[in-house]
Formats: sequence, structure tokens, C-alpha cells
Amino acid sequence: MINSHSALWDKCLALIKENVSEQQYNTWFSPIVFESFSEKDKTLLVQVPSPYVYEYLEEYYIDLLSRVLSKCFGDGVKLTYRIVADKTHGLTTDVQAGEAVGIERPQPTARGNKAPTPLDAAMPQDLNPQLNPKQTFNNFIEGNSNKLPRTVGLSIAEHPGKSTFNPFYMYGPSGCGKTHLINAIGVRCKELYPQKRVLYVSARLFQVQFTDSLLKKRINDFINFYQSIDVLIVDDIQEWATATSTLDTFFHIFNHLFRNGKQIILASDRPPVDLQGMKDRLLTRFSCGLIAEMEKPNVELCVDILKNKCRRDGLKIPEDVIRYIAETASGSVRDLQGVINSLLAYSVVYNSNVDMHLAERVIKRAVKMDNHPLTIDDILEKVCNHFNVSQQNVFSRSRKREYVLVRQVSMYLAQKYTKMPASRIGQLIGNRDHSTVIHSCSTIEKRMKIDKDFQNEMTEIETSFRIKNS
Repeated sequence: MINSHSALWDKCLALIKENVSEQQYNTWFSPIVFESFSEKDKTLLVQVPSPYVYEYLEEYYIDLLSRVLSKCFGDGVKLTYRIVADKTHGLTTDVQAGEAVGIERPQPTARGNKAPTPLDAAMPQDLNPQLNPKQTFNNFIEGNSNKLPRTVGLSIAEHPGKSTFNPFYMYGPSGCGKTHLINAIGVRCKELYPQKRVLYVSARLFQVQFTDSLLKKRINDFINFYQSIDVLIVDDIQEWATATSTLDTFFHIFNHLFRNGKQIILASDRPPVDLQGMKDRLLTRFSCGLIAEMEKPNVELCVDILKNKCRRDGLKIPEDVIRYIAETASGSVRDLQGVINSLLAYSVVYNSNVDMHLAERVIKRAVKMDNHPLTIDDILEKVCNHFNVSQQNVFSRSRKREYVLVRQVSMYLAQKYTKMPASRIGQLIGNRDHSTVIHSCSTIEKRMKIDKDFQNEMTEIETSFRIKNS
């Protein structure tokens, strides 16, 4: 009789296998062990390897189990789990599943998305990828500042999770096009692989969802949802720098996706080495794929971006106006697009042509003008002249006090007046590493607090910057 009951259970497993994926079956059903079946009270006892497996079966598979058991064992079967609570000491506990049958459970959500149960995890139509369909490779203009990230991004979109570029970590200042590029990767991937679960999420939204799941005691649903993603795109991860709990949870999600060959794409305003507050175990994972820097577009790329937008929107803007905007604006792609939109609005409302006069009027209101943005070369020139030291000496490996001071002051001012990451500043000032830059900035800040004369010298140098820009 036992053998016949065991055979019925095997039949149950065969039916379940037909209704779930192989991975789902191997994860949740293969570990279940048939214990016994009582004809008297129609109770089926099965052993599961952990409380987590029991909870997951109850949460997502109880309806499927109920239908299969009724088909094989007849109506009115009571399912009881024997849960292994302590493998070392062989401790188990029995829990009846009757209360779970027939109860409709709310599903976890992520920014309006219905979180998948393992039964429908492979159904991409249930997941809104939250991508901007207007941000594609077709309208992402290539230039020297973004050539590498764009090339790599296109390769990833065509072969997600199958290249050495996993994770793909992209960084650069605000307005350089990071969000556009990571959206373009997601859009192209969905075009080529519509069955894949692709999701774009900002770091801030991820953190809000995580906090909400904690408050509602649905953290397992939150993790399960993100572990079902095939291509996960997270923007602005620098916002997690002090969010310890969020980082710990993302660490486990990252590991699961990475081990299962899922593609991870991360964007930040700084490289991993400058993400202060994050643990090394995460930083090393961020760095194990490919790190690519995106710089702000130069004038020529800004001109190309503006011309492309004019062609798409059917606008007619004179060449001299386009170049004026490219040279005068801050180099932010968002600012460039904002200026064009403002020009169009002004020309329509006031029924005027788009000319230089209108451009000058609009750009003063639309963007923060920076006619002469400071460069590393500008800073080095002013600092070296002030201390009467040559740039050649600054770039040397000499540890003379006056040379070290000029390096430190230059690095401090570069970090203050440019938007470059510490690693890039170090490369341009004597080919030093990012830790040298951080140490230099700290040293200068401390000295300025206690040395009045040195503070006056720093003020004098900074005043010379303003004179240059006036």
C-alpha cells in the first residue's frame, strides 16, 4: 500500500513538472520527500528541507499542489509538511497546509509591476521594464567621450549575460548621457529578446521599495521579484553609499543574478573606488566586469547632438546659433535639449525667427552659463605661477615640500572647480591614484583651518580664477 501511495506522489510530481519550468521544479519540488499517506483521514505527509521552502510553497504553489493532489489522491486530501528545522540534530516540525488552500494572496509589486510567482516568472508581459522608448541607440550620438561605453552597451544588448562585460559599470558627471545609454541597452535587448525580463530602476526607487517591503514584512517577495530579472539596470547607485541594509540586500540579489548568468548594468556619477561607505565585498563585485567612464560631450559632439535633435523635430536653426549654444552651455545633454525646446517655444509664442539674439536671450534663462569653464590646465597654470614652480616639477616623482604642496593645492582646487572624479584628477596631475587625491584634499582643508596666511594664499589663487572668467 505504501508503494502505491508513493507511486501516486510520483504521479503528482510528474504533473507538476509539466506545469512549471525545469529550474522551478528542481528548486522547489525535487527536494520534497514523500513520508506517508493515511487512508483513514486522507492526510499526505511530505518532508521539506527548510522553513523557507515550506513558506515559498505555501505562498506560491499551494493552488497547484491542491489541484494535483485532488487529481491523484482524490478530493479532501489534507497536506502536511514535515519541516526540517535543524539538520544537525535531526529536529523536525509538522505543519498542516489546509489553511492556505483557496486563499487569494496579494502579490509583491515593484513600481507598478506585478511581481512574478515562480509559475509565471517566465511571462515577460507581466513585467513593465520601465524603460524610456525614446532613448535608443538610434538617437544616442557617438563621440570620443562616449565611444567605449556605447560600443560595449550595444554588445551587451545583443548578448546579455554572455560576455565578459558583466556587470557593466558606467560612471560620469550629470548630463553626460548615462541614463540615455542604459535605457538604450534595455530597449535594444527587449527588441532582440522579447521573452527576457528586463527592468530599469533608479537606486532611489529600489530603496523605497526595499523599505516598504520591510514595513509590510514582505522582504522575501521583494528579493524573489528582483532575482527573477534577466537584465537588471540600476541608475545612480551612489545614492546607496550610506544605506547599509539596502546594500546588504542588493548584495544577495547581485550574487544570485551573477551566478545565474543574468546581466547587471549599473550607473553612477563616480567610479567604484570613490563610492565611500560601501563595503569592499560589493565594490569588488562592481569592478569584476567592465568599468567605463563617460565624459561630458565636447563642443563638436554638442553640435552633433543639437543638429540631430533639430533633424528629428523638424527645426531650422542657423549653424552659428547651434555652435553658440554648444560653446556656451555647460556641456550637459539635458541643458542642450532644454535650450532647443525653449527656443522653439519662444519663436512660436512671439512669432519670431530663431536667431542669435533670441538664442542669447534664451540661454541666459535656460542654463547656468559658464563661458570659460576651468580646466586642469588652467588650475595647474595658476597654482604653479603663484608658487613659482614649473609643471614639470609637479608631475615628477620628487617629494620636495614645495612640489608636494603645489600638487596638493592643484588636486584640491581641481576637485572643487571641476566635476571630475578623484581617479581622473590624479591621472592628470602627475599620474597619481585616487587615494592620493583624497589625502591631498583632506590635507589642504585641515591646513586652511589652522593657517590664516595659507588660507589667504588660497583665496588669492581662487580670485585669479574669477578674474579669468570675468
